[in-house]
Amino acid sequence: MEPRAQQTVDAYLERIGAVAPVRPDAAALRELQARHLATVPFENLSIHLGEDIVLEEAALLDKVVAGRRGGFCYELNGAFAVLLRALGFRVDLLQARVYGGDGRLGIPYDHMALRVETVDGSGPWLADVGFGDHARYPLALDGRADQEDPAGTFRIGPAPAEDEARGGSGGPGSDGDLDVLRDGAPQFRLDPRPRELADFRAGAWYHRTSPDSGFTRGPVCSLFTEDGRITLRGHRLLTTRGERRDEAVLGSDAEVFAAYREHFGIGLDRLPPDQGAGPFTAFSSANG
Repeated sequence: MEPRAQQTVDAYLERIGAVAPVRPDAAALRELQARHLATVPFENLSIHLGEDIVLEEAALLDKVVAGRRGGFCYELNGAFAVLLRALGFRVDLLQARVYGGDGRLGIPYDHMALRVETVDGSGPWLADVGFGDHARYPLALDGRADQEDPAGTFRIGPAPAEDEARGGSGGPGSDGDLDVLRDGAPQFRLDPRPRELADFRAGAWYHRTSPDSGFTRGPVCSLFTEDGRITLRGHRLLTTRGERRDEAVLGSDAEVFAAYREHFGIGLDRLPPDQGAGPFTAFSSANG
């Protein structure tokens, strides 16, 4: 798809069930992010289906819009950036390192997020449609107080000094780096310097090839719902509504095909191998 063509913008808006905003303000950004999260799944199926992942704008739009698929952070936020720019928002791509379960930081370019400026003088905003279970609405990037969201309480603040135990170099976590926390737990460390889409190719390559990446360990597909989220991991379907979590094991490939279609709008002609991932844990992008 041609990134600058009006028919591409129209098709993208139709894909997420949105209309073109009157102006690119904070309210419009909030609506667009929420609709994107509710319609375009976070998924890593290409990795397990042997499909190439091309970090170029046209290829991302071909997959997310024309192909009605999802993707991981580089694809989802990369495509979303194209839409936002076409609608008049000013957008910078930002790289981040994700905190692992042990508190250590991941690789550079572990994750892509977006810095978005609006015409109403608010913000700048941290927009993110590619971190799995994360904020439903954009976060005020310069805000240092708690920010309430349906997904939890978020806070953005200066990154503390790094040390070896957390995968740092021992120097200060300065240069303007910011930590994004959810309910007090650090999620990722954001570098506020603008990047280009091509800068993320090494991170994407790592996450689709390395055995140390969570993305290579098994297929996952996840989407926000009105009151929680729904996640398909191999043959296991998890539905979360508030504090309630229901898990079902799908007994046949036909049921899995149907789950992809009915819950995520994805039509597959073959299933990714189910590598027998362990029990469900709290879901986020984990890295990327």
